[in-house]
Amino acid sequence: MPKNLTTESGAPVADNQNSASAGEYGPLLIQDQQLLEKLARFNRERIPERVVHARGSGAYGYFEVTDEVSQYTRADFLAEVGKRTEVFLRFSTVAGALGSSDAVRDPRGFALKFYTAEGNYDLVGNNTPVFFIKDPIKFPDFIHSQKRDPYTGVQEADNVWDFWAHSPASTHQITWLFGDRGIPASYRHMNGYGSHTYQWVNAEGDAYWVKYHFKTNQGVRSLDGEQSAEVLGADADSHQRDLHQAIERGVFPSWTLYVQLMPVAEAADYRFNPFDLTKVWPHADYPLVKVGRLVLNRNPENVFAEVEQAAFSPNNFVPGIGPSPDKMLQGRLFAYADAQRYRLGVNHTQLPVNAPRATEAANYGQDGFNAVSRNGRGKNYEPNSYDGPRQTDEALAVAVAVSGHTGTYTTPAHTKDDDFFQAGELYRLMSEGEKSRLIANLAGFLAQVTRDDVVERNLAHFHAADEEYGARLEAAVAALRAGDDA
Repeated sequence: MPKNLTTESGAPVADNQNSASAGEYGPLLIQDQQLLEKLARFNRERIPERVVHARGSGAYGYFEVTDEVSQYTRADFLAEVGKRTEVFLRFSTVAGALGSSDAVRDPRGFALKFYTAEGNYDLVGNNTPVFFIKDPIKFPDFIHSQKRDPYTGVQEADNVWDFWAHSPASTHQITWLFGDRGIPASYRHMNGYGSHTYQWVNAEGDAYWVKYHFKTNQGVRSLDGEQSAEVLGADADSHQRDLHQAIERGVFPSWTLYVQLMPVAEAADYRFNPFDLTKVWPHADYPLVKVGRLVLNRNPENVFAEVEQAAFSPNNFVPGIGPSPDKMLQGRLFAYADAQRYRLGVNHTQLPVNAPRATEAANYGQDGFNAVSRNGRGKNYEPNSYDGPRQTDEALAVAVAVSGHTGTYTTPAHTKDDDFFQAGELYRLMSEGEKSRLIANLAGFLAQVTRDDVVERNLAHFHAADEEYGARLEAAVAALRAGDDA
């Protein structure tokens, strides 16, 4: 008989699948002990490198507005065509440690810091438009299943696929990851996505839900399994070396930014939950709107000081941009900044790579590790009578209506909101060659699983996405396992 799951204090956990929210669609609640305890503890599992996205590369550059979008957002750095804003972009793999190899099958981080006149805006995304899970309470479990097993010390296929067997919503991202774009040829030759849904609000107070798409101007190039093995054997630092050398040669990589925009009123009746990170918005419903151009033109002078100490938080917004009820985003609003406070210290925002450029941070934080010069002769409390920094009384974004009782909820499904529909759509968009390579990549990994029930449960997910997809994968896995038994 299994034991009851408990918190660190021994209290029983009622729901470990859903975070507590303000009503079924509302933002998450800080009173959710299980969520905050899991995320805070997870952030403190490793010293000193990042728990995830540890292996990174970065460069400076600029973002230039090329198309008028001020009718959608009042963000100053997007206010007029031709305006340029300095940026820092950090690329990374997700699962590998600091010294791991670049050319592996893994999602890539695409974390962008805009040094705007109104403060820093962080857009913390990936090279995939979707993700494996839709609730942040499952993130520590997901990463544990993908990382090294505590007993064997290596990644175990049993752990990876067992988690996915219990997470049918992962099917879409699994299909993406094991397809042709799962191993980018370089950081320059992949797209970047904000992945989450965010809010834009214009000067009149009109709000839109928005998704970001950075399309590489170098063209998408990827590696197959054999090419990846060859690159890994020759140069574990292939992506870092490629990015650094390209910029040194004056071959500056660039991306074109497009957004999808959904009027707020359309979200409730959209056929997919627009705040579900395992789903995309089809372009036929919400076409891409061109915004501008991102260019990287300067390498860091010191990789540790600037790349490893770069700290991002999706909660770093500027006026005209804000969050959405996306549950994964809501969890990251807390977890990312908390991870940096633990890893780099409470004053990490004063490091040059993280400090705002055009404006000086003005608040009443004080002391802590690596404090520089804050609140010396000035008063360290608010309000005060000495002309200290004061609140603006102007919200960065607009309020989101919530209703219902507090509690943990499985978000109600929209009309097309099953876990498999979009995975099947993605499979059916592939050419025959792409399908064959996808099946081979998946089968080679799934066939390593030792438990028949875990294999069968995962195969059921692919059958549900597309019957041909599931049948071909089932046959490929059976053939591989039969060969192992021979």
